[in-house]
Amino acid sequence: MRSPVLPLTWHLARSSGHRGLQSQLLAAGAAAVGAFVLLVMIAATVGSDTRAGHTTWRTPDAVPAKQATAVQALATTYLRHDPVTVVSLAQLPGRKATPAPPGLSSFPEKGEVYVSPALAELMHKLPAGQLADRFPKVRSYGTVGAAGLASPDELVAVVGRAPGDPAVSKAAEGGGTWFDTGQAARAQISGFSGTKKSLLTGLDKGTALLGVVLLAMPVVVLASAAGRLGAARREQRLAALRLAGATPRQILAMTAVEAAGVGATGALAGALAYVALLPALAQIPYGVGTWYTEQLWVGLPWFVAVVAAVTALITVSAVSMLRQVATSPLGVAQQANPRRTRWIRFVAFAATLLYVFQSTGSGLTPRQALALLVLFYGAFWLFGPWVVDRLGRIVGRYARRPATLLAARRLSDDPRGAWRTVSGLVLAGFVAGFFSVSQLGMDGAEYRGQVAVVTTDAAQARRAATEARTLLDRAGVTATVTVGREDDYDTLLGGNPGVIARVSGGQEQMDTTVTALTSVAPGTPPYSQDYAAAENGVLIDRVSQVSTATLALSFLVATASAGLTAAANVLDRRRVYGLLRLAGTPLKVLDRARLRETVLPLVVLAGGTTGMGVYGSYKLNQAADVGINTTGALQLAACVVLGALAMFAAIGGSRPLLRKVTADPAQTAD
Repeated sequence: MRSPVLPLTWHLARSSGHRGLQSQLLAAGAAAVGAFVLLVMIAATVGSDTRAGHTTWRTPDAVPAKQATAVQALATTYLRHDPVTVVSLAQLPGRKATPAPPGLSSFPEKGEVYVSPALAELMHKLPAGQLADRFPKVRSYGTVGAAGLASPDELVAVVGRAPGDPAVSKAAEGGGTWFDTGQAARAQISGFSGTKKSLLTGLDKGTALLGVVLLAMPVVVLASAAGRLGAARREQRLAALRLAGATPRQILAMTAVEAAGVGATGALAGALAYVALLPALAQIPYGVGTWYTEQLWVGLPWFVAVVAAVTALITVSAVSMLRQVATSPLGVAQQANPRRTRWIRFVAFAATLLYVFQSTGSGLTPRQALALLVLFYGAFWLFGPWVVDRLGRIVGRYARRPATLLAARRLSDDPRGAWRTVSGLVLAGFVAGFFSVSQLGMDGAEYRGQVAVVTTDAAQARRAATEARTLLDRAGVTATVTVGREDDYDTLLGGNPGVIARVSGGQEQMDTTVTALTSVAPGTPPYSQDYAAAENGVLIDRVSQVSTATLALSFLVATASAGLTAAANVLDRRRVYGLLRLAGTPLKVLDRARLRETVLPLVVLAGGTTGMGVYGSYKLNQAADVGINTTGALQLAACVVLGALAMFAAIGGSRPLLRKVTADPAQTAD
């Protein structure tokens, strides 16, 4: 016998009217937002790993001397605080030809220089004394292709050298205080099959994964809210079918089919939007710059998995709401008192935080750190409804306006629902608040204005100082040149023999100084505070970028969740709103109460954690005697303001629906 589930589900969906269509469209929109956000963050993670793989060839992988065919040296200089990666290659005489490095058609011969498109553009724009003079003079430059670059914005140069050139000598191996960060290396090679990722890209995947963890739960909450949309109307409709003889299995199957259809349609729409927006997403800078579009394609398995996961979440959420309909159809109209949150939540939260803080340390593996982060987030998830419940009780006790009192009662009656709306912003706000204004490890303030050149010994340092003064005077740079002392650890030399130039002027003077001193000690390029701060600065910068992007996406999810929840509440509470209108409550008061239901937990919880993050970072910056990252602070402020306005606009979007369902309060109350 043919099952009536599918025909009946289709009939009920078509006959649900304008209001039912609204619920389905809202649920599909929520699924689209959830799928889009997840795919974007997964794309950043997958793309970061791909980009890092494009940089492994630059760090030479040593082979035995008998097998070596060439010498490779890696050096890093900085221009306008951006890294310039220089790879020097020299073919060894009497050995077989070395394969071409990625991005080049052939192995570079002596005197050939290949540059990335972004570096070529800068060399054309800037005076030669700031950039081009760092490389050998050639008539024309070759181009490093995309296969050898992590980003279209990367500044990379590949220089062909003679085997005896100082740039590929043992002096290029590094080893000084700041040369141990992976920005300089030298070895004999036979190819370009290295596996060591660049300092500039090696951390990108881990920090992008942080964003995935922070956004996973808000997306789950949004999908769950979509599944609950129109739950009250669905319960009444299916309860009638249950009383008419439908079995519990049929009721659940009908709900699952309807929710799966809506969820799959919305999730697929969001996934297709991600595909359509790939070129635009590729223009969003992260780490070393923007992306090649193909780097952000997650692949068909991830694409299908995200669509299926969002669809499953909405389906499970919708089905779980109908347990009472399936077991007790006569009880769906009952209004039982909601369960209060208990103090055990606070105790579990405190115990979890204590365990997390005691478990943190420098010996953690990435997997352990990720597990602690998930546990930390779970603690907030457990604690949030308890805080919302207490917030509602406190505000209700001291409320002086009807709208505030109604909002407080709703918070106390349904703390879990209010928490779900702002939950994604709580932890994301703390992380973004802390790292957006932090300058710890990135500024290198104690070395500002210094350019250092390492030499082999003190005698060479004295000769280099004389040459440096001549070169800087010729370049028009005002600087004080001194010879470093072995017991002086307060300069960029870090106790190594060499020369320190203290430059007066702005960044252009610094770049000119680095260029002018390139020839002072061949094999050991000059470096500035950017080089010294790179190791810590890369980590702080990546986490700052990811946390700000995560906060922005969290606001996107929260906006969708707030708008969806507001619309669902209007539909599900229309009887309550009708009774309040019959009691004389103005429509304006009801609308203000709906808005304050979101504003109160948003300001207290999300705003509080964001403020805590900013304050904690400010105090640490103050203790380290560094300033605030003004650019990051402005980005954070803009993100918070725009995100909050978007949430309020989403809630206000259901105002016409509230007016419509309360237009005839007597009928609505019935």
